[in-house]
Amino acid sequence: MTRTDYPWLLPSEMIDPRGPELPGDRGRARPRRTVRDWIIDTLMFVVAAGVGLLAVETLQKAHNPELVDAFDLIAGFLACCSLWLRRSRPVELAIVLSVVSMVAPLAGGASLVAVFCVAVHRPFRPVVIVGAVALVTGFAQVYIRPDPTSSLTFLLVATVVLLLLSVGWGMLVRSRRQLVVALRERALRAEAEAGLRAEQAQRLAREAIAREMHDVLAHRLTLLSVHAGALEFRPSAPAPEVARAAGVIRDSAHDALQDLRMIIGVLRAPDGDETDRPQPTLVTLDELIAESRRAGMAVDLDNRVDDPAAVPAAVGRTAYRIAQEALTNARKHAPGTGSTVEVSGGPGDGLTVEVRNAAPTGAVEKVPGSGQGLIGLTERAALAGGRFEHGPTGDGGFAVRAWLPWAA
Repeated sequence: MTRTDYPWLLPSEMIDPRGPELPGDRGRARPRRTVRDWIIDTLMFVVAAGVGLLAVETLQKAHNPELVDAFDLIAGFLACCSLWLRRSRPVELAIVLSVVSMVAPLAGGASLVAVFCVAVHRPFRPVVIVGAVALVTGFAQVYIRPDPTSSLTFLLVATVVLLLLSVGWGMLVRSRRQLVVALRERALRAEAEAGLRAEQAQRLAREAIAREMHDVLAHRLTLLSVHAGALEFRPSAPAPEVARAAGVIRDSAHDALQDLRMIIGVLRAPDGDETDRPQPTLVTLDELIAESRRAGMAVDLDNRVDDPAAVPAAVGRTAYRIAQEALTNARKHAPGTGSTVEVSGGPGDGLTVEVRNAAPTGAVEKVPGSGQGLIGLTERAALAGGRFEHGPTGDGGFAVRAWLPWAA
């Protein structure tokens, strides 16, 4: 049996699908006896000795003192003492005691205790074998050493009842212990699964924060890089143009710091509480376009949505981030070219966002990037239940197009 055969089982249930394995099922469970073990072993010895003394009294009342001889007393005493070995070899001990009790009735109590221990510490098949041996030897004992004061039928029925009580009680104890072990292991597994779910939730939260940092900070830092590069390569630019570029750099750095502070606030907030800064939606798309125009980009906005405020917040935020990342990529890879942002759709039809830019002209300065922007946009659209497409256009430009579901 392997884990692939029974993937739903606990590790301890791999031994026996009918229940978990108990301590001691495969031999001695502890290297040393505990106080509890000593108490139980002593109790078993007393019970076996009590049953043996009861058998002695019964035989003596039969007015046949010769029925009890020195052999019976020695065999009964040794049988009771052998119960101290029941933890290491319960099956073998039960079979030996059953055979001994066939000729020495005083060992009958020890035999019943041994059968009980087998029913507690072994699965069903060994219990059946030991029970069958005990039943056969019990019937043989009735014929070999009969009790003159009782009928043969009564003795046979009493043998069966005592054996069934011993086996049944042992199996009941085993079932209860299996239940306790199974519940304990399921509790441990539930705790482990809860820890795994918590770790997964943390990982997803980190991925969401990383995606947000990429979308927000990449846009701001690209503005800083482009305008700083312009000032570097055009030191003789007119003073108004230099002042405008410096203003854009200052505003972009300030906004980047604000966005970074917001993200760090989310990381530090207890229980995932977010800051009070409003999240972007489709309504704030005009501000994004205006910011890009102030940075020197030629951006045209074609918003065909009648009421941008009616767009669900999650859909509007995803559309905003797609447009923001697309404009950031256009600014990186095709500076100085024009871009067009088209937004259309309505309830039931979905929301479509398309951003196109013309082919870059001249040499393009390489701006460092992770290359994960388009992958992130694809994941955003997929998480929202939509689609995302991107690729070059026929005139050498580049276009991205996303469709997001908008419930009616």
